[in-house]
Amino acid sequence: MTKTVFITGASRGFGKLWTTALLQKGYNVAATARNIGVLDELVKEYKDQILPLQLDVTNRNSVFETIKKAKTHFGSIDVLINNAGYGLFGALEENTEEEVRQQMETNFFGLVWVTQAVLPIMREQGSGHIIQLSSALGLVSFPTLGLYSASKFAVEGLSESLAAEVKGFGINVTIVEPNEFSTDWGGASAQSSSALAAYDTVRTNFYAMLSDDIVGLPEATVPAMIKLIESENPPLRLLLGKAGLPMAKYGFETRLATWESWIDVSNAAHGK
Repeated sequence: MTKTVFITGASRGFGKLWTTALLQKGYNVAATARNIGVLDELVKEYKDQILPLQLDVTNRNSVFETIKKAKTHFGSIDVLINNAGYGLFGALEENTEEEVRQQMETNFFGLVWVTQAVLPIMREQGSGHIIQLSSALGLVSFPTLGLYSASKFAVEGLSESLAAEVKGFGINVTIVEPNEFSTDWGGASAQSSSALAAYDTVRTNFYAMLSDDIVGLPEATVPAMIKLIESENPPLRLLLGKAGLPMAKYGFETRLATWESWIDVSNAAHGK
């Protein structure tokens, strides 16, 4: 039986790339985006194999209605790829209330609503695979990307708990953690807060650390995602790109060293 994939944020970047690859592999795809007009060429080529659905993931009621439409149309939802999201650039003091709330509404709450909507379907099926798009910045955080990292740290914690909750229902959960890729994540898809001159040096020093070596080719993620979807025993976490593991090792080794250096204070705080 042909499997059905429900993917959010299918109009550009990873979402458009993975949607195309899944259609080429013969999957049915319910592809959602705020502007589904960009999917017209895929609809023309793949016809009934793709169901384009307009969706703003921050609208919980719309999310549940859209999931229901996909289930009714294809008969099942076997794989969910929670891909919708964007990057917010700016130091914390520069982030406005609206920018902060919208970042979390899209990257975190939107993912929560879509996950909640699909769970009853997968529980009834007794099977399913939920793929949550996090980031290497969901493992470590850098200056001027704090709110983006906060949204992805939240995805990590939620999804790890979710995996334990739904394992008995035959549902797998995978947290995908890409490093930087040459998509428009840092371009047209991104938002930037109004800069304060006080943070110019922080920005300059941070960007001076970056190199083209850490930027991956988006097309190279396709075989990895197909392998993940087709795996009988998918991992809880999957890094995409070469930079993710060194970043994660640095982050966790730094944390461990700090905790260990303060262990006497920590133990004394136990009280017994």
